[in-house]
Amino acid sequence: MTQPKADLDRFLRAIADPTRRRILQTLKVKTEDIRGKTDPMCAGDIEEGVKLSQPTVSHHMKVLEKAGLIEVKREGHWRRYRRNEKLISEMTRALKQQI
Repeated sequence: MTQPKADLDRFLRAIADPTRRRILQTLKVKTEDIRGKTDPMCAGDIEEGVKLSQPTVSHHMKVLEKAGLIEVKREGHWRRYRRNEKLISEMTRALKQQI
């Protein structure tokens, strides 16, 4: 299924920033277990993984969330994040179709 051009553009803008790519990589590497399943990470884990301050990570997480690249689960005062693998795959396919 091809996504609308606006979705692909938002996806590309989100991953254009090297910090956001590092965050996505951290979410991928840090949360995969032996079965390939993923557990969500809290913001503190992400901050530690990318070695950036909380406000900086928060800003980038908002961009990634708006683009649909991450899924957010609220647990009380905590927010847990994981990659949206389905959307990442769809956008990758859409990009391959356009280039």
